[in-house]
Amino acid sequence: MKYTCAYCQKHSCHKNELENAPKNCPTKNENEELEKILDKYNENENYNIAKVSAEVVMDNYGAKPRVKEIVDFCTKMGYKKLGLAFCVGLSKEANIFAQILTKHGFEVESVICKLGSVNRDKIGIKDCDVPMCNPIAQAEFLNKQATEFNIVLGLCVGHDTLFFKYSEAPVTVLAVKDRALAHNPLGAIYQADGYYKNRL
Repeated sequence: MKYTCAYCQKHSCHKNELENAPKNCPTKNENEELEKILDKYNENENYNIAKVSAEVVMDNYGAKPRVKEIVDFCTKMGYKKLGLAFCVGLSKEANIFAQILTKHGFEVESVICKLGSVNRDKIGIKDCDVPMCNPIAQAEFLNKQATEFNIVLGLCVGHDTLFFKYSEAPVTVLAVKDRALAHNPLGAIYQADGYYKNRL
């Protein structure tokens, strides 16, 4: 069965009206698989993350910025030691965010994307003096510090992928890299029928 939730206009799963769901709705048709998946929420870490994240979302719904939601989530989870993996282009933002986390009582380990100052020859990029980004090192150095939870700030597409792959701690994202839109990639989606109609 092909999953096409992105095209669904009914959102029967959200309304708990499965009798009105499309024929290929995975909620309607994948009961056995969903039951198996639900068992995973009984695992201790999964249960805590799911429960606390739901509580954080419901508390003052829509009124808190993501920075505050991250602080609240980490506080309720009982995390003490946080990792911050950030892009050199968002150094100022990383500095401010690290101060906010510290003010709230967290120990913060922060690692910049240019960690190691590795020449781009390593990945086959010639004639470039700017060191490559090193997300695997960012993840491994935070693993070495035994961070309990890691936060990504502005890593490039693909670099974030490698960070997620190698991070031993759970990860969330404060912001993603979008140089053209002030790190607001949804701007292109909101303009998909306008300015960006023929540019995407």
